[in-house]
Amino acid sequence: MHDQPKYIPLRPSEFFTDGRSARPLPEGTVARGHLNDDVLFYTGKGADGKPVDTFPFPVTKDVILRGRQRFNVYCTPCHDRTGSGNGMIVRRGYRRPPTYHSDRLRQVPNGYIFDVITNGFGAMPDYAAQIPPRDRWAIVSYIRALQLSQQASLKDVPAEARGGLGPAPSVSTPTAEGGAK
Repeated sequence: MHDQPKYIPLRPSEFFTDGRSARPLPEGTVARGHLNDDVLFYTGKGADGKPVDTFPFPVTKDVILRGRQRFNVYCTPCHDRTGSGNGMIVRRGYRRPPTYHSDRLRQVPNGYIFDVITNGFGAMPDYAAQIPPRDRWAIVSYIRALQLSQQASLKDVPAEARGGLGPAPSVSTPTAEGGAK
């Protein structure tokens, strides 16, 4: 049993006339389960191979909430909950990722962020095996929401919702004597 005869893929074989151990798929074979024929959904790229700035499905509140939940699980160890790049892993000595709030990352297409989550980039590993494609897109939608939250002004809030916003709470700073200023 230790030394069984078997064909190792891409190794030569004398058994077949073409000399290959790996056999070509029969004509008309149909993939089942993992066809991945929607290029945009599975790669974040268009037909030209460039990252797209659209989403492959409508972005709803539920999608963004799912993105937040998945972001908090997979992304916050490095990127922290605000996307600034000061996660716990970074505080333990790992390389700091770029902040999502830089001009460069606010301007990249959505497909670029999806591709980085899928394939990794620099010190960031790929997460294709851990995060399904729909959840990767949900994370991208949440990252965009994070970016908007850091650049928002009162004008971005609908007029009918502005009344519920109060002034920012004041922060007291302690004095040398231990009291608040």
